[in-house]
Amino acid sequence: MKALFIGGTGTISMAVVRRLAQEQRWEVWLLNRGNRKLDLPENVHQITADINDEADVSAKLGNMVFDTVCEFIGFTQKDVERDFRLFKDRTRQYIYTSSASAYHKPAAGYIITEGTALANPYWQYSRNKIACEEYLMRQYRENGFPVTIVRPSHTYDERYIPLGVQGRKGFWQVIQRMLDGKPVIIQGDGTSLWTLTYNTDFAIGYTGLMGNRHAIGESFHITGDETLTWNQIYQTIADALGVELKPYHVASEFLSAVGDKYGFDFEGSLTGDKSVSVVFDNSKLKRAVPDMRTEVRFDQGVRKALDYIFAHPDECQVEDPEFDVWCDRVIAALEKAKRGI
Repeated sequence: MKALFIGGTGTISMAVVRRLAQEQRWEVWLLNRGNRKLDLPENVHQITADINDEADVSAKLGNMVFDTVCEFIGFTQKDVERDFRLFKDRTRQYIYTSSASAYHKPAAGYIITEGTALANPYWQYSRNKIACEEYLMRQYRENGFPVTIVRPSHTYDERYIPLGVQGRKGFWQVIQRMLDGKPVIIQGDGTSLWTLTYNTDFAIGYTGLMGNRHAIGESFHITGDETLTWNQIYQTIADALGVELKPYHVASEFLSAVGDKYGFDFEGSLTGDKSVSVVFDNSKLKRAVPDMRTEVRFDQGVRKALDYIFAHPDECQVEDPEFDVWCDRVIAALEKAKRGI
């Protein structure tokens, strides 16, 4: 069987590529610009091209036909329209990676199934994903395009620590604040529920849908089964660091208001996603992929990540002084308000 990955070197897709490359029945191809220099398995084939250059991609694909085409970098309807033109006669299955942030916000109920409505007025990223899904399902109904939709939620790997509130340069400045004994901002009161998934666990579910006849025309979220509060998430990180957690709870609406002028999109990432309690019902996925399971708990995954991050300081420890100062200013302003009332 032959699979083509559009992208294939990201946090989620690389885990899928590596898992699939271990299975002798799959021939794995990557189509990307070749900018990320990662250690790919030796049996993975590379097509170097810009997916947006349709003529060049079509020429390089030639008469190749794939059992599954895996799209990981489709963010707008134009992206999937392009894919439909390129692959409608070249694949027996097209798997589109959407996002669990597309589920209804505000949540009508905290238990999420694939039947939960898609609507997110707070985050353009999510609305774009919804538009992509609607276009692809229309092509499935009207033209028989063999689409499968997957919706990840906050998937991480050894190079990344998942957080709720961070700056434009990533997670490291929050870790540094913990190490320095400074308070770290947690949205809301920290008691909302959240699901974190290690990328190798995501890969179990994803590869199980590839070439799976029961997945055609269907959508699946792929998440772990472990649900934590944000307070527990931050406490687990602090425990792994061996430091005291000093949480500072701030309302998401306030963070959105004071972060906007600094370019921090907290309305989308918090109000439209991480501030909302969600628990995913994975029963549909497990019926289609009986092997799906959670193998890496968050306390295990975060220690894997910290080991890698401390061993690769130039790659992972990106300082963000602007965000650090912003956190101090937010905390100082709220403390002043408390004293003034």
